[in-house]
Amino acid sequence: MTTSPLPGPLVDDTWLAARLDDPRLVVLDATVLFPSPRHDGDHRCASGHEGWLRRHLPGSRHADLTGDFTDPAASCHFTAPGPEALAGALARVGVGEGSAVVVYDTGGGIWAARLWWMLRAISVPAAVLDGGLAAWESAGRPLASGDGPVPVPEVTPVTPVPRPGVWTDVHEVEAISRGERPGTLVCALPAGGFDGSVPTRYSRRGHIPGSRSLPGRELLDAEGRLLPAADLAARVGAGLDPTDTPVVLYCGGGVSAAGVALALTLLGREDVSLYDGSLEEWSKDPARPLETGGSGGTSGSGGTSGSGGAGGAGGADRSSPGA
Repeated sequence: MTTSPLPGPLVDDTWLAARLDDPRLVVLDATVLFPSPRHDGDHRCASGHEGWLRRHLPGSRHADLTGDFTDPAASCHFTAPGPEALAGALARVGVGEGSAVVVYDTGGGIWAARLWWMLRAISVPAAVLDGGLAAWESAGRPLASGDGPVPVPEVTPVTPVPRPGVWTDVHEVEAISRGERPGTLVCALPAGGFDGSVPTRYSRRGHIPGSRSLPGRELLDAEGRLLPAADLAARVGAGLDPTDTPVVLYCGGGVSAAGVALALTLLGREDVSLYDGSLEEWSKDPARPLETGGSGGTSGSGGTSGSGGAGGAGGADRSSPGA
């Protein structure tokens, strides 16, 4: 078995710059364009491929989370493809047996974390570039551009080895929300998405009853890097302690939640799963309750939003509230 060159789930620009020529490493840009919703139900999104063509890390390739890296048959955006389909998509961007992946984006790290979580789910060695393209550029490191296809080497597709407990489905979330099974639901959306005070991409506003609020953006510094370990532990610990287990993360579409999953993984938590459908799936059924109001790291409280509510919660690039 080939030993992964990655030191862990997070690398910085200095580490990556020294290893760009390592043939085992594949660098992927996972950016998706996802502007803030202008009104409830506004789910505009687009591939970040054009931006990648203009400016990208040398030797990197673009992984399209709106196309090849999502399940085309799913009813929700950004749904993870099955293990074999994901292995095929990886092969098409040059990731095969023996590869290790470093993922970055231009959107505050959530898209990179989303792809990292998908790769972790099938046991592919992967890490996120802390601070993404902005950190690379601010360090004065070179960028590349191109207007044509990038040669992709032929590889032997990875053999996916699914990890148990990485994903949680809607039925498990319903049971946790009702107190019928153990678990702590954590919403990674900003406060306005959690309490329902801002426009949403989905059919109703609010959060799943019983949820804690842990906004993913609050785990980053002003430059978009994850907080130092001590500060990160303090921020997470303000609303979540070791007895809150297992932790099930969600957001609008399973993207911002992946950023929180990365942070919790760095803090050594292994009891973390992600609700892939998140509020996009939950809000589609008017029989599933949503609550508005509430705040912080305590259980959500406030008025219940039934079928007459407007919106769900969403967003997700550096300028939008989080998918």
